[in-house]
Amino acid sequence: MSHNLRMKNGNNHYIWQSSDWPNWRFDLAALAGRMADVSRAQGLLMGRLADVGMLHRNQASLAALTEDVVRTSEIEGEQLSVESVRSSVARRLGVDIGALAPVDRHIEGVVEMVIDATANCYAPLSPERLCGWHAALIPTGYSGLSRIKVAAWRDDASGPMRVVSGPIGQPRVHFEAPPANRLNAEMTRFLDWINGTPNAPSLITAGLGHLWFVTVHPFDDGNGRIARAIGDLLLARADDSPQRFYSLSAQIQRQRDAYYDILERTQRRSMDVTEWLAWFLEALHRAVDQAQVTLGAVLNKAHFWQRWATMPLNERQVKLLNKLLEGFEGKLTSSKWATIARCSPDTALRDINDLLARGILRKTDAGGRSTGYELNDLPG
Repeated sequence: MSHNLRMKNGNNHYIWQSSDWPNWRFDLAALAGRMADVSRAQGLLMGRLADVGMLHRNQASLAALTEDVVRTSEIEGEQLSVESVRSSVARRLGVDIGALAPVDRHIEGVVEMVIDATANCYAPLSPERLCGWHAALIPTGYSGLSRIKVAAWRDDASGPMRVVSGPIGQPRVHFEAPPANRLNAEMTRFLDWINGTPNAPSLITAGLGHLWFVTVHPFDDGNGRIARAIGDLLLARADDSPQRFYSLSAQIQRQRDAYYDILERTQRRSMDVTEWLAWFLEALHRAVDQAQVTLGAVLNKAHFWQRWATMPLNERQVKLLNKLLEGFEGKLTSSKWATIARCSPDTALRDINDLLARGILRKTDAGGRSTGYELNDLPG
C-alpha cells in the first residue's frame, strides 16, 4: 500500500512530528482487562498444547506459521500458494508432510523472515538483520514495475514516502512517513528500545513495536510485513516460546479495513496510543482463540488416522480424506473428487463407494442434483 508520490506537503500533523515523539503514552488501567483476557486465553492454549505431545505441537505450529505467512502477504493484496508455503515451512521445521509442493524464491523469502523473527526471537534486532529480511521479501529488487532500494533505508529520491490509495491523479494520502534524512537517527532509537530492557508489559511492547516501525516506514516497500514480523518477534519473547501456535497476521487480515483505519487514526493523533493498543490486544485475543480451533482440527486429524490406521487406502483416498480433515470448502462431490485426484469419474465413484462401505464417509443430508459426501463422525 506504500507509494512514493511528489505532492505538496499538507499541514497534516503526524505523530512523528509531535514535540514528545517517540515517548509513547497509554492508560495501563484501561488496558488491564484486555491484557488479562489475552493472558488467560494464552494459558488455556498452552495448557492444552502441553498435553498433546511433540508431534501434534509441531503440526499445530506448522498450521499457525503457514497461515501467518499467507495472511501477512494477503494484507498487502498478494496471494501466495498455501501448498507451497506449507511445504517451505514444513521443510524448515523438519515436519514430514509427505510430498512437497514446488516453492519459489519469493515464498522462501517471506517464510525465512517469519521463521527468523520467531525462532530467533531473542537475537538482537539490528539494521543488518532488518535489511536481510527486506532482501528476502524483495528478491527481484522490484516492487511491481518500479526498481526500489533493497536492503537499505529509503532515500526519498522520488519525493516523500506516502501511504496512499485511490486512483492515479486523485490519490488519498493516509500517512506520510518521516523524511529519509531522519532515518538513521530514528532507527537507532527504535532498535536501542527493542534491544533494551522493556519498560512496559510484554504484550504492550509488542503492540508498540509494530506501530513504531510502521510509523518510521524505513524501507521503500515491505514495511507492513516487516512491522508484523517485529510484532511476532516481540510476541514470541512475551510468550517465552520461539514456537508459534497462533497468527496475529491472520486475525489482522480478517479485520483488514479496521486495521488500516486504526493505524491511520493513531498516526494522526497525539502520542497517547491507548486506542491502538486496545485494538491490538483484542485482535491478539481473537488470534489465540482461533488457534484453539486450529489445534482442534490437528487433533481431530490425528484421532482420525489412529482410528483408520490399519485400513488399506489408495493414494487418492488418503489425499481427499486429508483435504476433508483440513476443512474442505463447499460440498465434496464425485466430480470434485475426480478433478482433485486427477482420475476418471468412474474411479472417483469407486473410491467413494469403497469409503462409504467401510463407514469412513457418509452422504450429506443436503439435497440438490449432485450428491455430497462428508466424513462420518468419529466414535468418541
